[in-house]
Amino acid sequence: MKVVILAGGRGTRLGELTKDIPKPMVSLLGKPLLQYQIELLVRYGFSEVILIVNHLSQPIKDHFGDGADFGIKIRYYQEEKPLGTVGGIKDLEAELTEDFLVLYGDVMMEMDLKRLVNFHNGKESQATLVVHPNDHPYDSDLVEMDEEGLIVNVLPKPHSADLIYHNMVNAAVYILSPAIFPFLEKGKKADFGKDIFPRVFTDLKMFGYNTPEYLKDMGTPDRLEHVGHDVQSGKVKRRNLENRQKAIFLDRDGVINENVDLIHKPEDFHLYPFTARAISKINTSDYLAVVTTNQSVVARNLTTIKGLGEIHKKMETELGDAGAKLDAIYYCPHHPDKGYPEENVAYKIDCDCRKPKPGMINNASRDYNIDPLQSFMIGDSEADMGAGKAAGCTTVSVMTGFGLRKAKTKPDYLFANLEEAANFIVDEPYKNLAAKVKDLASTSSKETLVINIGGNTRSGKSTLATYLQKQLKADGIDCLRITLDHWILPKSERIGKEEVFHNFQIDKLESDVQSIINGKTIELKGYTPHPDYDVEDVTYKLEGQKVILIEGVVALATENLRTISDFKIFKSISEDLLKQRMFTYYDWKGYSEESIQVLWETRKPNEYDLIAQNEQFADLVID
Repeated sequence: MKVVILAGGRGTRLGELTKDIPKPMVSLLGKPLLQYQIELLVRYGFSEVILIVNHLSQPIKDHFGDGADFGIKIRYYQEEKPLGTVGGIKDLEAELTEDFLVLYGDVMMEMDLKRLVNFHNGKESQATLVVHPNDHPYDSDLVEMDEEGLIVNVLPKPHSADLIYHNMVNAAVYILSPAIFPFLEKGKKADFGKDIFPRVFTDLKMFGYNTPEYLKDMGTPDRLEHVGHDVQSGKVKRRNLENRQKAIFLDRDGVINENVDLIHKPEDFHLYPFTARAISKINTSDYLAVVTTNQSVVARNLTTIKGLGEIHKKMETELGDAGAKLDAIYYCPHHPDKGYPEENVAYKIDCDCRKPKPGMINNASRDYNIDPLQSFMIGDSEADMGAGKAAGCTTVSVMTGFGLRKAKTKPDYLFANLEEAANFIVDEPYKNLAAKVKDLASTSSKETLVINIGGNTRSGKSTLATYLQKQLKADGIDCLRITLDHWILPKSERIGKEEVFHNFQIDKLESDVQSIINGKTIELKGYTPHPDYDVEDVTYKLEGQKVILIEGVVALATENLRTISDFKIFKSISEDLLKQRMFTYYDWKGYSEESIQVLWETRKPNEYDLIAQNEQFADLVID
């Protein structure tokens, strides 16, 4: 397959950088942008390139010559005058007698071109456009596709202010067949995205190839700097779909938007105020943002697939306007319960995609080469947790929406909302601490290393302990985690008291923990963080684990507990944040605002202020 690269761009927005060279020759970490494209083509076995040049073409010819030094044959077509993205290609009609690949020379790209060619051939496409969501769809050329990827509409910019759209942008990489040529006019300046594709999508078999791989225009100094950082950090190469990807799978209702029962009209869809910030945070990372959502509203005949698409258009438009994007949306329109007169019978089936089955996650993993073991599932229901665990993901529940109430399947992590969860996953605030703990465990001469994690309630102790436990396990270090909440007296046995040492049964707790360390088995009734959860018995027994993590409010509160510890961590939290998190947590548990205020006023002197003093005993304080 021949390749045509449009390499005549002036790059006026780059100022002095393009005073003497065309835009594709702007240097990026020591070599021209165009060279990255040439090297990519060589890597994927392309053997012949035609560079369409006009403005300041000599620097290109001097650098690349005939391509021999780069392992590829390069020829040049010199435009006498600029003819947009179309004119030069029309002039090459006699040479382009088979399908050919078109690249824009000012785009940094890193993608699996073999997958692209296979998609094009498999669809028997006459024109394949590489498309993707981006963070500025409102000023981009947009396309709409059906379930098979067939392009059913092309929406060139500029767009009307009231346009509601799918965030699917023309990424300016095409595979075209000679069938395109009758629609191109010789000698006339024209642009594929603006003038040709909107006219011909009904005449040609035209498909969109959606990919999350790296494709960015470098037309401004800010974008040039951003791309340079991504190249240097390795993000550009990591996004190639030859490499295993990481994803954050997101439930929709109750996580992204308010959980109005059975949303089936766009006007009932309302994003949470934090959602765009959270998804934008994911977009800056190596994680893909992928929605997996049960939408039985189709099976219930409350809406159609098209109607569901209109809801998703609203979601994508509002996120796009805020600079955020979803890399993919997977939905299950089915429901297994049938026999209702108003149902849509075609969708009343026991499918493989409805959560808690992992079908949607598995499909996304196949489509985008995602490794579920490196990925997260964020949801608000037991079905979300079940699907995530079945697929092998780390599971995260949020307190919004259903809030994982009345659930038997517990998450790995619990956060207040999507933004809090996304910040934790992307920022990895305990990454350096985990490295330190791994080093302690690896170098300790002790048979078992004991690490205590103390701090006030809602400070993040459990999150920290879970993270450390997972990181240790990933390095082959077995860990026994002792959660001190299991010694909390049931509310009915506190005899009106809210005093921390009484509630934790300190004498029994100290004795039991020492017994566990000595190798004895301790069985407890257990503790549940939510009144709707079942209370499950717990058994603690040390069975050769290298590390014991002791985590809880009172982990540093007594001399006996501190004495058995080899490394003491205190999780600090400001009073304002503690109060905020406490109100969020007890609201999730069903308390009224008035009762939470009473609880705060009672526990502040009898617990929070007392536990805050334990910071002085820590070997390490974590904010």
